[in-house]
Amino acid sequence: MILTTTPTIEGRTITEYRGVVFGEVITGVNFIKDFAASIRDFVGGRSGSYEDELLNARAQAMRELEERAYKVGADAVVGIDIDYEVLGQSNSMLMVTASGTAVKLG
Repeated sequence: MILTTTPTIEGRTITEYRGVVFGEVITGVNFIKDFAASIRDFVGGRSGSYEDELLNARAQAMRELEERAYKVGADAVVGIDIDYEVLGQSNSMLMVTASGTAVKLG
């Protein structure tokens, strides 16, 4: 499965559009990660725990997008866009959404 942010795939022809596919992940950030991040915010530096959470959520969203494309018989997903949002009353939830167009290639 080819996954790309570009609208075309060099050297390949899109022969059929199978529709827009999505991968969504909503994950919570726990108290320990919040506490560690607040210390990093105070003293400076990167928050490894938040970065790891973001990396995992993005990978899960992309896997879900790929699985959904496979289910509709696609060979590739083009025009992928990844969006990030914080949710919840205390902004303690992270939502990662990946979307793109599932296509068949010639």
